[in-house]
This record gives sequence, C-alpha cells and structure tokens, in this order.
Amino acid sequence: MSTDILKYMLIGVIAVFAIIVVAYLMLRKKLQSSGIREIQKLRAGTEEKKFTAEILYQKLYVIYLKIPFIKRYLLKIRRRLEIINIDDEYLTRHQASKILTNAILIIIPLTFAIILITHENVLLMSFLLVFEIFLADTVIGGMVDKIDNKLLKQQINFFSEIRHAYHEYNMVEEAIYQVAQDDEEPEMSRQAEKIYEVLISDDPEGELEKYYDIAPNPYLKEFAGVSYLTKEFGDRKVEGASLYLKNLNNITQEMQLEILKRDKLDYVFQSLSLISIVPILFMEPIKNWAVSMFSFTASFYNGRMGMIMQILILVLTFVCYILTRKLKDNGSVNMSTKNTENPWQAKLYKNPIIKKFVNLFIPKEGTKEYRKLQQDMKDAASKDKMEWIYINRILLCIVTFIISILVIMYLHNIVVQNVFTDPTANYDIIGQIAEKDMKNAMEITESDNDYIRHFRGDTTVTVDDIIKEMHRGRINKDYLESGDDEIQVAAERILNKIQLVNSENMQWFEVLLAMVFAVIAYNTPIWLLKFQAKMRQLEMEDEVMQFNTIILMLMRIERVNVEIILEWLERYANIFKEPISKCVNNYESGPWEALEQLKEDVSYQPFIRIVESLQAAVEKIPIADAFDELDTERDYYQAKRKESNERLISKKGMIGRGIGFAPMVVIFVGYLIIPLVFIGMTSMSTSMSGMAADY
Repeated sequence: MSTDILKYMLIGVIAVFAIIVVAYLMLRKKLQSSGIREIQKLRAGTEEKKFTAEILYQKLYVIYLKIPFIKRYLLKIRRRLEIINIDDEYLTRHQASKILTNAILIIIPLTFAIILITHENVLLMSFLLVFEIFLADTVIGGMVDKIDNKLLKQQINFFSEIRHAYHEYNMVEEAIYQVAQDDEEPEMSRQAEKIYEVLISDDPEGELEKYYDIAPNPYLKEFAGVSYLTKEFGDRKVEGASLYLKNLNNITQEMQLEILKRDKLDYVFQSLSLISIVPILFMEPIKNWAVSMFSFTASFYNGRMGMIMQILILVLTFVCYILTRKLKDNGSVNMSTKNTENPWQAKLYKNPIIKKFVNLFIPKEGTKEYRKLQQDMKDAASKDKMEWIYINRILLCIVTFIISILVIMYLHNIVVQNVFTDPTANYDIIGQIAEKDMKNAMEITESDNDYIRHFRGDTTVTVDDIIKEMHRGRINKDYLESGDDEIQVAAERILNKIQLVNSENMQWFEVLLAMVFAVIAYNTPIWLLKFQAKMRQLEMEDEVMQFNTIILMLMRIERVNVEIILEWLERYANIFKEPISKCVNNYESGPWEALEQLKEDVSYQPFIRIVESLQAAVEKIPIADAFDELDTERDYYQAKRKESNERLISKKGMIGRGIGFAPMVVIFVGYLIIPLVFIGMTSMSTSMSGMAADY
C-alpha cells in the first residue's frame, strides 16, 4: 500500500472520529439547553433538565436505528435484552444503546491500531478489518452475557425474599407481588411481575405456556411452574417443612451450581478468543524483524511461500476463533439472537430460480443422507432449516472457489513482480546488504529486466539467443565491453528469470486445488454441526442431573403423574428434547410402549435409568416411591453434580487451550523459526559450495 493511500485512510478515519466527537458535543449542548419530552414522559417523576447518560443513550438508540450496518447489531442486541427486560422499553433501549456504544468505542481504536501495524500488508489488513465484524459479535455477546448472569444472581436474592414473604402471606401470588415491588433489581422485578400476572390471569395455564417461550433461563421456568402447581393444588408439609419452599431451595441450589459453572467457564475462556486472534497482529513485525536481521529471509517472506504461509495462518486463526466461541458457549442465553423467522437465507430461498437450484443439492426426504443430516441438526440443537444450511454450503463453496482462484493468480503475480523488483545479489547470512552493494544489485536487476521484457512469452529462447542480443547491444549496452565468462553467467541468470516468468501461469492442478478447497468449504457447515453436537455430548450428564432435580420437585406434589413429568422434562430438555417430545406425542397410545421407545431412542445409561423409574411409576408404584433415592441421596447427587461440572470445565478448558494457542504456536514456529532454520541452512550450504568452487 502506498504512503498516499495510507495517509488518506488515516485522514478519513480521523475525520469520522472527529465528526462523532463534534456530534456528541452538539448533542450534549442541545440536551443541556432543552429537555426531551418523550424521555420525560418515560421517566415521569424524575428531573431531566440537565444532561444525563440515560438521555444520551436514548438519543443514540434513535441515531443507531438510522444507520443500516449498526442497526443490524442494535436489533440483534435488542432481541436478547427483550427476553430479560419484559415490557420495559426504556431499560431495553438504554442497555442496547450502552452496549453498542461501548463496542464502538473498542472497535474504533482497534481499527487505528490495525491500520498502523499492518498498512504495508494489504491482505493482512483487509482480513483483520473484516475480522472486526466477528470480534464485535464477541464483545457484544460478552456484555449481554453479563446482564444475563446478573439476572441469575438477582434470582438468588429474589428467592431468599420470597421465602420470607411466603411465611408472612402464605399465598404464592401475594408473596411474588410483594417482592416484585423492589426497584433495586429491575431485571428480576420485571420477571416477577410477569409471573404474578400469569398466576392471577383468567387462563393461567395458557399464559404459563406463553411465558415458557420467553423466559430467559430454565430456572425461572421452574419457579413459575412450581408456583402455578402450588397455587392450583395447594402446599403440603413434607418432613415438617413446606414443599413449596423445599422446591425453591432445590431451584436455588441448581442456580448456585450454574453460577459457579459460568464463572469458571468465563475465567477459563476469558482470554482464549483474544489469544487466538492477537498473534496475527505480530505477523508483520516478525516479518520486518526477520528481514532486517537476516537478509536471506526476504525471498521467503516477500515470495510465494511467505504469502501461502500468511494465508494458512489467517484461515487457521479464523477457524480457531469460531471453534473457541462455540466451545465457550455456556448456555447463558438459550434464545437465539438471530432472526430465525426470516433471515437472509429465507429471503434468498424465496427466489424461484435460486430455490430450484438449491433444491438440486438438498437430499430427498426419506433417504439415508436426509435422515443423517436431520439427526446432526437435532444433535447440534440447530434452529436453522435444512434449505438454509444448503444455501450456506453452496455460497461458501462458490465464494471459496472464486477466492482460491484469485489468490492463486495473486501468488503467480507476486513471483513475477519479485523477479522484476528483487535485487540480483547474494545475501549475507546476517544483517542487511550494504547500500553500495544494494545499488549495484538493483542496477543488475534493471538490466536483466530489459532482456526479460524482450523475451517474455517466448518459450523457445536459449542462452545463445540472449548472448547474441548482448553482443548486439540492441536491448541495452551493459554487456558490450564484458568478457565471455561474465556474459555467459548473466545470460544463464536471465534465462532462468525468463523461464520463471513464462511458467507463472494458471495450471490445471491449481484449478483442481481450488476445487478441493471449495469442497472443503462446502462441507464446513456440516463439520461445524458435528463439532457442536460433540460439545453438547459433554453436557449430557449435567442435563440428566437437572432432570433429577425437576423430578424431585414434582414427585411430592399431589395429582402429578408420569405424563406431567414428561411434559416438564420436554420443556427443559436440550440434548434429549427430540426423543422426549416423541415420547410425549406417543404417550396417549400407550404409556409403557412410549417409554420403551424412549429407551431405544437414547443410549445414555443415566437417562435410561430415569425412564425405567418412570415405567415403574406408570402401573406399579407411586412416583414418590419410584424416585425415592433422589430424596434420600440428595447430598450425593449434589456432590456428583459439582464433580461433573468440574470435569466438564476441565475438558472444555483443555480443548479450548489447544485450539486457542494453535495460531500463536504456528506463527512463531511455522512463520519464524522454521523459515530461519531452513533458509539459513540452505544459504549456508550454497555459500559453502561457492567457496569450494572458488578453491
């Protein structure tokens, strides 16, 4: 990249930043001089005559909605926050605007740093600037996760206050209403108010089902469900204590375990995503240092192999970053943030021509390939439709093939350009070439370039043809007074350059290689589904432990039967959701047979034991007797759950560290150490051979 282009880019970025600052100051002045009526209505009873951060974020929210690219992120954040801040438009706008503003304040300085560090490497700079889009998702996701974790911690305090209120009023809905009046924890207050409205509604069961669809975490679902059952069927004493309060205690213990699990996962993965990205910022400094200290490495870093190595490192970094994010996912927000109703794939699929083309690739229903892909989607809990996945596959395939062809052509062009621009000289092993030697080397290169341009494209040229032109002096007169030995050496050198330039054309095997890359890209979405499914398998034990807690809460409630337990398990299931849903649908046709089919559909032994206990409770014994070990061995299961979480975090951490540190290892070993050792030994061998020939 030229200095002028870099200067214009920096001026443009600085100008944008200056405009933002000026707009901020003008907006602040305006806010200080006049109130905003709409905001004042939303904040009735408070004084807003002077500038506040809340008003600023409300104004910024409106501004962000008018900017197309930023609007996408704003709505993405909003979809997640709406789940937490039920019916609180002001709080949702404030938090969404604040999160996006903080992300922008991080991205702008990072853009400056990337341009300054990598301005000499257009490929690396372009990749990093595009990569900022994915980084923005990580930053935004982390900020929203903090709010979700904050809600979970507020629930601990909320349940503690519910216990005291329930002792006072002895009515579930009244206890929830009283605690919901606390404005110090607005996120939890909104959820409590919603649950209270559900319990006092004319159709609480129907409203409860609606709340299940929007609850931000399963623990609030459990609380709402247990509160509804207690209100409908009444409370009872178990071992001298309230069953409702015992169930609240069970939910609280589950939340405490989940909070510890999330905190540990955040601690293990807090820097792995950055570790997988940051090393590529050092590619250009490493290259500059190596070339300045060891001149012989310039041919590698400026040549085709250096560029190939850069591309491989960039691809590896991208893959490791994506896998690290998938691995870190702790399920803090179970709702998908993307538009699952009408994403861009769905809009694209509506086009008749594109739909017909995509359908050619989608396997027919009932085929083995179709069933296998469906199973992969279920195992990975993917909310995408099959046609969306195939649109992603086809586009990735096409884009990868085009980019591969362009990169191959670019690599050929690099080799040709290096022939015309590299100094024609033998490098020293250490240090730079002296200025005088560099000048002489460039003069030889310019002289050779005259002959290369003259004979370029002629595949039949020989050394004798070049020597004849040197003697004639028609191309240039540099060799008219040179000796025969010098002319012979120069002619052979020029011929090698001509042959290299003539050979740098697209070859058939390179097109085949681009096709191989395209096939790999075509299969990448499927491999990613399998990776997600593999990570979900690590959490099977954790989900079964949660099933035990749900059954423990339900088995003492009167009128609860096996079908109700299955419906609750289906509601909170993630990994086992599909087979449980199938069992619930088949239950009316025969409970025993439906449960037997459920045993066949799963292979995880601890879950099969739960199903066997449910079978016993269908006809033989009461539910409380079928699961009596859950109550008597509650402490054991709690300890086992903690140990299971420790193993899960340890396993994820080990895999995450391996993936996260891979780019750093490859950069320092593959991009620095191996080139230095290999090219250094080759240069030493060449130098030794030259010295031996002189003697």
